Amino acid sequence: MKNRINASEEMWLEEASVRPPSSVTEVSGQDDFIMHPTNDVCFAGLMENPVVRKGFCAAVMRVKPEEIEETRLLPTHLRREYADDKLGILDMRVCLKSGQQINMEMQVKKFDFWNERTLFYLSKMFAEQLRKGESYEKLKKCVQVSILDFILYPEDKRSYRTVHFRDDEDGRIYNDKMELQILELKKLPEELRTGEHQTGEDIVKWMRFFNGKSRKEFEDMAQADMYMGEAYEALKRLSADEKKRLEYEAREKALRDYNCQINCAEKRGREEGRREGLRLAASVFGLHGQGISDTEIARQCKVSEEEVREILNMQMR
Repeated sequence: MKNRINASEEMWLEEASVRPPSSVTEVSGQDDFIMHPTNDVCFAGLMENPVVRKGFCAAVMRVKPEEIEETRLLPTHLRREYADDKLGILDMRVCLKSGQQINMEMQVKKFDFWNERTLFYLSKMFAEQLRKGESYEKLKKCVQVSILDFILYPEDKRSYRTVHFRDDEDGRIYNDKMELQILELKKLPEELRTGEHQTGEDIVKWMRFFNGKSRKEFEDMAQADMYMGEAYEALKRLSADEKKRLEYEAREKALRDYNCQINCAEKRGREEGRREGLRLAASVFGLHGQGISDTEIARQCKVSEEEVREILNMQMR
């Protein structure tokens, strides 16, 4: 490994291998705990490792890792021009030696306006490269990588896609300096999840790794190359670090609580909707029994005549 990484990366690895005894819990045979990379605490910890970061950035940029001379982490709070600007907070923001930037975001919760959110982050990251009076030629490519542990596009089976600005008529790229990459982990085909089929796409190897759930899976993937091997070593170090484990478990609890709240809210919504539906049906049947017209029933119940007729038709089924 040493002859393929630079001095700063080697120094980082040497420092990472030496931990104060109080911060690391020895992983015994009885403790088979391993963090899941979809947890953002774990993901951030992995990307703090310069060798892991280089391997993943190379896959994102579709180049050999040796072509990436250096990666450095940037502050994740984007600059605001005005006090009332919406603040963008990125998960892991990386700058390559070329000046190109990559934001890598691990997301396990699905919510509305995801596409608008990623466009906001990407455009903010792209625009803030320039200071007042600087030339546009200084602008470098920015890539927003969304690693999703949910399905964003249920209408197709593609697990990995790249998005650019293109001409509507001939499909030619307008400019490649702003790019979106979307990795839907739950749509990764089973044969690719298990490694039974190889694609040659380095990004798929990383999707498999992020999807990993057991030490055996990670051990198998670690054989692929030095970057996967270092990712597994970094994962073991994170899993053995007492402080990181507490952060990880706190994040897992927060996600469980969030999912529970959402499920409870949906259940309450269904119950309230059912009760409201019963009240509406009772009103419609009562007014209809008095000989009132469908038009007047609709007006009094504040629904359409079509809904009134649908409710009345239920009585005939």
